[in-house]
Amino acid sequence: MIDVFSWPTPNGHKVHIMLEECGLAYRALAINIAAGDQFKPEFLEISPNNKIPAITDPDGPDGKPISLFESGAILLYLAAKTGKLLPQGDRAKYEVLQWLMFQMGTVGPMLGQVHHFRLYAPEKVEYAINRYSNEARRIYSVIDRRLSQNEFIGGGVYSIADIAVFPWLRSWERQGIVLGEYPYLQAWFDKLAQRPAVQRGLKVLAQFRRPITDDKAREILFGKTQYERH
Repeated sequence: MIDVFSWPTPNGHKVHIMLEECGLAYRALAINIAAGDQFKPEFLEISPNNKIPAITDPDGPDGKPISLFESGAILLYLAAKTGKLLPQGDRAKYEVLQWLMFQMGTVGPMLGQVHHFRLYAPEKVEYAINRYSNEARRIYSVIDRRLSQNEFIGGGVYSIADIAVFPWLRSWERQGIVLGEYPYLQAWFDKLAQRPAVQRGLKVLAQFRRPITDDKAREILFGKTQYERH
């Protein structure tokens, strides 16, 4: 059984959904990032960047245990382990991989900044809010244009590219987005939201989800605790 050390965030949801789509047996272990669980030595052993999610698989390559961090790497590992959700042909595979990298390098980092400056920053910095809100609209436009030409983000089939992007777009309102302005993206979004495995994945650890409102949690996530040596 795979252990997934996680929290109900977009990056956590990616792996929860992937595990559900692949039909793998797993156990979800909560890492409360607002309480500082990500800095515990036992978690840093498997996730040295102190970020969720991470997994341990007792039946890794060659039958030996393996631990992995970084959600994109975990998606690729699970796709290889099961032979699912990543095309086998080189052309189709690389088409999916470029959009997976787009999520890892652009969608997640930029929309994360939108969330921070619109919702969590202790002071409202107009330049930063405008900068990242405009970038969010640009990203949604890129995805909408892609989906005007393809049924799924990676091409003609549902894949890890869709699984990676979808959770980051669930908070579109908080990102200053009007979803109806992106009709192809909205149709894709609604279709994925109806998938049973997606719905199950989004429920994993959902009972622990709380708004970040107290100063201690903000300090752990965004203050000096994040930058101390652990």
